[in-house]
Amino acid sequence: MRMGFIGGGNMAAAIIGGMVRGGFTPEDIVVVEPVAERREWLTRTWGIQVAPEASAGLTADVIVLAVKPQQLREVLQHLPALRPEQLVLSVAAGVRAADISRWLRGHAAVVRAMPNTPALVSLGAIGAFATPGVSAQQREWAAQVLSAVGLVAWVDSEAQIDAVTAISGSGPAYVFYFIEALERAALQQGLPADTARALTLQTFLGAATLALQGDAPPAELRARVTSKGGTTERGIAALEAGDVAAVIGQAAAAAAARARELGDVLGAD
Repeated sequence: MRMGFIGGGNMAAAIIGGMVRGGFTPEDIVVVEPVAERREWLTRTWGIQVAPEASAGLTADVIVLAVKPQQLREVLQHLPALRPEQLVLSVAAGVRAADISRWLRGHAAVVRAMPNTPALVSLGAIGAFATPGVSAQQREWAAQVLSAVGLVAWVDSEAQIDAVTAISGSGPAYVFYFIEALERAALQQGLPADTARALTLQTFLGAATLALQGDAPPAELRARVTSKGGTTERGIAALEAGDVAAVIGQAAAAAAARARELGDVLGAD
């Protein structure tokens, strides 16, 4: 499998790094990146091929679109025609597969993926949707590329990518928000700043790891911590009084609605 990246920013670098660490041959990767300093960094860091113009990377089996969503239409409309057997894999947020196909003059094999920022440390949660024109082999290629930076979950309809955006795409920000709040609470309870930060971060890491490594659902894990009449029960009661669960649902709904709006805007003629 030969790889071509259109755009050499942070997400492209994360995917490239994951693939190279996983044994992928750097000589089979070409990145099209207009910024000279970024091209030099990519070559120095990963030993891959770089080029300032898109034509250099278009012989690849998989072409990863990793440019800013607002720039994608112009970039694609200036590309030469692709071969049917080439897979286009987009990690540009908000841009629908049908619009990508249209801007590529009807190219059928398009996978749209929604990675999140933990992909930068190879712990991403990535939703992916394949158009009907994607073959089994091409789907496997996409899975191989995306799994280099995290867990890949395939969805059956592109509309579900908006839900993925609201949950795993925006989700790290919700987690950071909760981390901020818990750390602030620790300071208010008199803990030193370094202790507050360390305990908060390790608590999130430990809880997530415990949930991942076991079969128990989160509600059961929460019940194990919540002794009747104990401290956790009192804290959970305060969260429920504030209807925190409903607020989280409202946040996800608002994010999903905005994802749909952005898809309309970015794909508009």
